[in-house]
Amino acid sequence: MQAQEIKTSSVNTEPTSKSLFNPEHKRNFSRKGDFFFHWGYNHSWYDKSDIRFQGPNYDFTLKDVVAHDRQSKLSWDYLNPGLITVPQYNIRVGYFIKDNYSISIGWDHMKYVMDIPQKVAITGHIGANITPENVPTGSLAGDYNGQTIDVKESMLTFEHTDGFNYANIEVERYDDIWVAPGGNTSLTLETGLGGGLMIPRSDVRLFGLGRNNHWNISGYGISAKIGLKFYVWKNVYLQNTTKFGATNLTQIHTTGWDEYDKASQKINYIENMWVIGVQF
Repeated sequence: MQAQEIKTSSVNTEPTSKSLFNPEHKRNFSRKGDFFFHWGYNHSWYDKSDIRFQGPNYDFTLKDVVAHDRQSKLSWDYLNPGLITVPQYNIRVGYFIKDNYSISIGWDHMKYVMDIPQKVAITGHIGANITPENVPTGSLAGDYNGQTIDVKESMLTFEHTDGFNYANIEVERYDDIWVAPGGNTSLTLETGLGGGLMIPRSDVRLFGLGRNNHWNISGYGISAKIGLKFYVWKNVYLQNTTKFGATNLTQIHTTGWDEYDKASQKINYIENMWVIGVQF
């Protein structure tokens, strides 16, 4: 009898899951020790940003540049493994260090395209011939102090389309909002913070000189996110997340003369993603 009483007293009668929302039903299992993986696609929106261009005989800044993402049209073609990374995509792998906390690594593949043409203010200096190849700048040569110019393709095209890549580490917290009576189906709030490296592949033409550059670590970023995670079943989920990010790119490749020419900019963005995932 004494042994039975000891065994009974050692049983943990508290629910396994924890939540700020105190749903009517609770899970009777813990996610601690689980791994997860998800894949999906995103839209992104960019705040206006200043872009500084530097190189031999030029140093100028374009103010409040407007840019957008570049969406790929929906197509069954993207089920082809060779094309699946063409659209703006997200991939993430994580591990639950507690029932309601995880740490993960991911790759956010966004695309950033400067609107051309557009009118912007400019400061700085543009020489008559710039870059190591002495490219002529024509009527745009001169010194500027806030004048407005019309940026056309003959002067500049500027894209991070392969892409505006954010390699990051994030810490997430989860709070169950609703749990089905059986416990396997649930709706969960996800919040998280992250940081990492910006690794764009920038396609730039400056006065006609440039190329689709190779990938490079050009700076860093930080982010915060909030989203809803719907467990269709215990180990399968659909998720919608909105991420707010700030980036600082100090070494953007431009003309192909990487040791001489570069650009820099700080980009703030909002990213919304839909993903499908598994937990194991």
